[in-house]
Amino acid sequence: MTIDLSSFTPWASLSGGVLIGIAAAMFILLNGRIAGISGILGGLLTPQKGDILWRALFIAGMVLAPAAWLLTAPLPDMQIDASYPLLIIAGLIVGISTRYGSGCTSGHGVCGISRLSPRSIVATLAFMFSGFVTVYIIRHLVGM
Repeated sequence: MTIDLSSFTPWASLSGGVLIGIAAAMFILLNGRIAGISGILGGLLTPQKGDILWRALFIAGMVLAPAAWLLTAPLPDMQIDASYPLLIIAGLIVGISTRYGSGCTSGHGVCGISRLSPRSIVATLAFMFSGFVTVYIIRHLVGM
């Protein structure tokens, strides 16, 4: 195993994690809600009066964040080694799974674990295990 030291960014990663933690804490303290992306987006699909604006602004902030980044620096190079059909299938599986799991990695993994929620800890372990198994199957058994 080798580590590509040019891609090894512990300080940037730590800073990002701290910012996510602060944002999640502020969101629950100031808004009284969990910053779970699938729940926020799902709430836009089934809107209720007085509940649309903050959800739309939250999603808009996520979509516009790369544009804000471009004001200070170029976006990092990205390489995606999967076809569009595979990405679409994967996205649908993740979307369906977040509904069955009553949340996503941001809701369970970031917010739920920080609240020591047993349900979120189990859900996050299930997410991680499923990801490990999927990568193993795709890379070592199927050979993609």
